[in-house]
Amino acid sequence: MSQKNCTTVFFNVTTSYSDKYFFRIESQPYRATDPEKSVNIDVRGEVKEGTPVSLNCSAVAPCPEHPPELAWTLPTQFTPENQLQENPDQTKSVLSTVTFTPSYLHHEKNITCTAVYPVGTSNKIAEHTMMLNVSFSPKDTSASISPADPVLVGSCVNLTCSSTANPPVTNFTWFQISGGKPTQNSPVGTVCVNQNTAREKPEEPAEDQPEEIHYGDIDFSKLRPKEIPAAAQDGNRVQGQESEYAEVNVTRRGPQEPHLNYIDGLYAQVNEKRAF
Repeated sequence: MSQKNCTTVFFNVTTSYSDKYFFRIESQPYRATDPEKSVNIDVRGEVKEGTPVSLNCSAVAPCPEHPPELAWTLPTQFTPENQLQENPDQTKSVLSTVTFTPSYLHHEKNITCTAVYPVGTSNKIAEHTMMLNVSFSPKDTSASISPADPVLVGSCVNLTCSSTANPPVTNFTWFQISGGKPTQNSPVGTVCVNQNTAREKPEEPAEDQPEEIHYGDIDFSKLRPKEIPAAAQDGNRVQGQESEYAEVNVTRRGPQEPHLNYIDGLYAQVNEKRAF
């Protein structure tokens, strides 16, 4: 104590070491215990999903001819093994062992061992309860998008990923798949929809939606001659070519698909220009 070194080291710690510990001085002529300060030590065995574990429950048997009966309450099916054993101090106790394989569904479930002592014509009950702490890999992983579809071009959406695991998941990674291969890894769940992305899968209009009006450049230079009124012959004419704009109602087809329309008695080839 004069060197202020009062460290205690525990070796080969087992679950039986779980208890409340106090600091005590035993140095002649001084003997004292500090009841104001204590340390609680809770030793838990590691329980992993899919790995069999054994649970032991014991109760003293002061009357070996009438030992206590031990019963388990577990969140799964089990078959206990009970035996009467002698302790090093020559007292006797009943030991019950249960072996089972935990899953993630057993995490944070209670286990109770109950000892029933026959006392005269009645029974006395003593029990101990503990909670299972099962380590398991991520389960029930799901992703969501906000705001939900449809998403406007140029807007940003938040992607949320959730998963259940013990210990909890601390890092999520997002990746984009293009052509069957991942092209982008990102820990951030925010995506902005650009115009190129929107063009990959344009939405088809509803059947009752009126057809859109498209504008096209019409080149008359390669068509058959037509008699032009003299009033239209002015200085704005381009030699051998005249361009006009017309509103054309067209039937929706594939992008940049040429087709013919009839305008003012002339056939002209129209290259449709769509606006997204």
